[in-house]
Amino acid sequence: MMLLQLSLLCLLLQERLPPTGASESGILGGKTAKPHSRPYMASLQVRGAHTCGGFLIREDFILTAAHCIYGCKEITVVLGGHDISKKEDSQQRIAAEKCHRYSLHTLDINDFDIALIKLRKNASLDERVKNINLPSEGENISSHTQCLIPGWGRRKPGGVAEKILREVSVSIKTDKECKKWWQKYYQPKRMLCTFDSKKGICQGDSGGPLVCKDTAYGIAALTAPNCNLSYPSIYTKVSSFIAWINEIMNEKY
Repeated sequence: MMLLQLSLLCLLLQERLPPTGASESGILGGKTAKPHSRPYMASLQVRGAHTCGGFLIREDFILTAAHCIYGCKEITVVLGGHDISKKEDSQQRIAAEKCHRYSLHTLDINDFDIALIKLRKNASLDERVKNINLPSEGENISSHTQCLIPGWGRRKPGGVAEKILREVSVSIKTDKECKKWWQKYYQPKRMLCTFDSKKGICQGDSGGPLVCKDTAYGIAALTAPNCNLSYPSIYTKVSSFIAWINEIMNEKY
């Protein structure tokens, strides 16, 4: 099962977008990542097929997007992967035990796009499987900061998910710039955006981290229809949900 959305918001914007799609040269626009250089990355898979990204924040928890976890009991989390078409010796495949979607996401599917996956067993941490840092509660990242997007998502609309992890450098934009394009759909308290005419996220990248200064400040959430890079890519702002993340991870299981 391949999730065809970064968000259903794509459908709401269809009439406002220019008719041309993104360039065939590659949506992510970046390069192949050095093997195992992003040891926090997770591939969420259903029946062996990549559906979304995620990232390890504790040996027993994955942070991802809320729209990625429908059908939680069918999800297998693959850690330590580079070429996810192969069963690499570095890979750890762990079933999802329980999924926690932020409650207000059910009221607005374009907002509060954050979820936690409790793993059935702890990941074994090593050089190829590691946690990533999260920002402090309420912490902001300055505009124009250079950040990284890793993912196995599509490189062109209608294409297939990548087998090998790719990454691209992007720049944080101001809330004013993000709001200009996305208008009422952009919520500065809970969102970040990046904008580049040749770089961005596409289907399959959902749930992956926006990494700035070795810290996951965002979760890949929204893009325009057909991954149209005329609009900014939007990410859930992790620092707005630190209290919720800690509350869920501190529950007794």
